[in-house]
Amino acid sequence: MFIFLKKDHNAMNRADAVTLFRTALVFVIVYMVLAKVTPWVIIPAMAVMFGLDWVDGYIAKREIKRGRKPSWYGPRLDVAGDRITEYALWILFTFLGIVPLIILLLVVARHSFVDALMGAKGTSSKMKTKFAKVMYASDLHRGGVGIAKFITFSYLALGYVTNSLHGAFLDAAYVLIGILFVYIMLRGIAEVYEATRPD
Repeated sequence: MFIFLKKDHNAMNRADAVTLFRTALVFVIVYMVLAKVTPWVIIPAMAVMFGLDWVDGYIAKREIKRGRKPSWYGPRLDVAGDRITEYALWILFTFLGIVPLIILLLVVARHSFVDALMGAKGTSSKMKTKFAKVMYASDLHRGGVGIAKFITFSYLALGYVTNSLHGAFLDAAYVLIGILFVYIMLRGIAEVYEATRPD
């Protein structure tokens, strides 16, 4: 197996392995939240999971700079990992009665519609238009949405595990959900703009 990986640069590389690991980690996190494991374990696990999203991107870019071709499925695998991670968390907190069902449905519709458009055009995160580069592909916005997801879902996990989701704590949870939802939708608009622009 290791000989195969060494000879074929299109085989699974380190970035793909990191993507698979961070994707698997979300199922562990979902279990820990449902089991009400201490937040001192859940929140660091979430930090690792969302941090690895940056790590796999960094590794992929570094390998390309070194002249190594990424696996043919790498970019799509990264998107799949992002979707599984995000859907698992939205579904979890909808199931627990914290996130309104309409939010979950709109997020799923947004991603499904946008992924179909971007896939049809044969592109992913490599944007060409200035608007899409700023709103979607820039390090600021990519990092920003990752931080927003970590803060929101960690806060919801903390509230559920500690039975604190009431009063001002619950109000703050809805504010965070709203901010993350708007952020995701704005990035979706940038993707639609990119996908529908003529080449």
